[in-house]
This record gives sequence, structure tokens and C-alpha cells, in this order.
Amino acid sequence: MDRSEFAARIDHTVLGPETTPADVERVLEEAKAHGMNACIPPCYVKEAVEHAPDVTLATVIGFPHGQQTTAAKHGEAVDAWQVGADEVDMVLNVGRLKTGDDETVIADIAEVVAAVPIPVKVIIETALLTDSEKHRACEAAKEAGADFVKTSTGFADGGATVEDVELMAEYLPVKASGGIGSYEKAKAMLDAGADRIGASSGVEIVRRFPEA
Repeated sequence: MDRSEFAARIDHTVLGPETTPADVERVLEEAKAHGMNACIPPCYVKEAVEHAPDVTLATVIGFPHGQQTTAAKHGEAVDAWQVGADEVDMVLNVGRLKTGDDETVIADIAEVVAAVPIPVKVIIETALLTDSEKHRACEAAKEAGADFVKTSTGFADGGATVEDVELMAEYLPVKASGGIGSYEKAKAMLDAGADRIGASSGVEIVRRFPEA
């Protein structure tokens, strides 16, 4: 894998509660300069598409806790797609999963998958789950037709781990996110089976890619 291929696996991210339009523009410019994708809040997608139409753009749905109604998630996804998002990262309803209501979890994801013709990544929030629950979450995402599973929102304690990526990769392509602040950690996630990396430190990660 060369530097450009590596950079194309990075979703350079800004999703904090204080994110401003200027923050989004900075992330888009950095993504464009280094060949990365970007992941931004849904309220800025339309502006982002106008600002950097060539950057692959992901946004988040049901963020950060996944407790919105299915209808609300459906609407968020459709709105994001219609204004130009290339991918959506939706949060699984952890409370439903923990009570064993897997059918509702599956239906929630399936509604979003059916609503948009773009890739859907399901954030399962691994730090809040047991291994058994992680397996069930991945099974639900796969059954619902999702394209990826993603480790974390970045708002729960803990983030991506090699062990979680290995577990999740048994089911679907994996986006590892949460606490990935260095090239070494990003490479460890890719080596464990991740296909994508979500990180606010995308520039530093790509810059540390070793020269041939």
C-alpha cells in the first residue's frame, strides 16, 4: 500500500459539539490536500459539498447515542444523501441491543439502509458492549444489509482496539475509530482487518506514513 492508498482509507473527522463551519472547512482542506475522506456533522454537509465537491464525505446519523426513533434516523439519512453526503455512519441503539431486542435493532438499521443508495456504516460503540453483544451487533448490521460496522462514536470511554477489529471483521468491513491518534495505531488497526480509519488526527497519521 502506498501513501495515496493509505490516505484514501482515512476519514478525517470533526464531530465535537462545538464544531464550527470554520472547523469543517479546515478539515475539508486538509482532507483534500492529503487525499483523505472527511466525516463531519450533518448540519454542514450541504456547505461542505459546495466547498470541496471532490472530497468523499461521510456524515453521522442518530449521533451520538443512537436513541432517535427509526423515522428520525430515516429522515436524517435521506436528508444527508439528498444534499450530497457520500456515506452515512449511523449509531446502533445500544439499549435495545442490551435488552435482547435484536429484531428492533435490525429493523432500525434496515430502514436506514433501504432509505439511501449510499454506503451505511453502523457504529456499534464497542466500549459499551460485551464480546457476546459485539457479535450480536455485527450480526444485526449484516442481516440489515449494512456496508460496514464501525467501532466507536468517540464519545464513550474507550475506542478502537485490535481485538474488536478482529472480531468485527468476521462479519463486515470495519471502520476503526476512537482514540486512533498515530500512524502506528492506524496501521495496527488495518493489519487487524480494518478497511477504514476514522480519526481527527488524519493529517498527522498520513504524514507519518513511511517513505519507500
